[in-house]
Amino acid sequence: MHYASGVMRTQVMLLDWDPSVVAIACRPVELTWRDREGARVRHAPHLMARLTDGRGLLADCAGHGDISPRLAARAAVMEAAAAAVGWQYQVLRPPDPVLAANLRWLAGYRHPRYRGGELARRAAEVFRRPLPLIEGVRELGDPVQVFPVVFHALWHGELSAPLEEPLHERVTVTAGSPGREQG
Repeated sequence: MHYASGVMRTQVMLLDWDPSVVAIACRPVELTWRDREGARVRHAPHLMARLTDGRGLLADCAGHGDISPRLAARAAVMEAAAAAVGWQYQVLRPPDPVLAANLRWLAGYRHPRYRGGELARRAAEVFRRPLPLIEGVRELGDPVQVFPVVFHALWHGELSAPLEEPLHERVTVTAGSPGREQG
């Protein structure tokens, strides 16, 4: 079962990983309107993201992948309100569990302290040709020093791997980010 806070945490992580997102806020606004029967309705979308092109994205998180009738009714209003100010609105569905697990792991290495400097530059050269992760790591040096730098580069899209498959020592890693969505 997906609980709201876990679902939202996962979606924040995915937005943080998306190179087209430059800022994220939780529960940024609340809209109030009257429904068809005249009852007052209030809704605060779960997330807002500012995109590299300056647009905004309001989003709600669907916990089970299904959109409840209540959320569907609110989503229609939110989509119209977002469009009126030039933003987008989406109901974000749970990601593939393997992708989410891999990104949770890599997110632990997104901090600049894992950047690696010269080691990161060498990693980009070593993985210029697709290699199993462990082979490239061993070629670069001590795995205790190298793995954090490689994981940092995978998080930031400087290296890529098929993240829809379990991340393991034999996964193929290459320089660049061919699988990452660009805004």
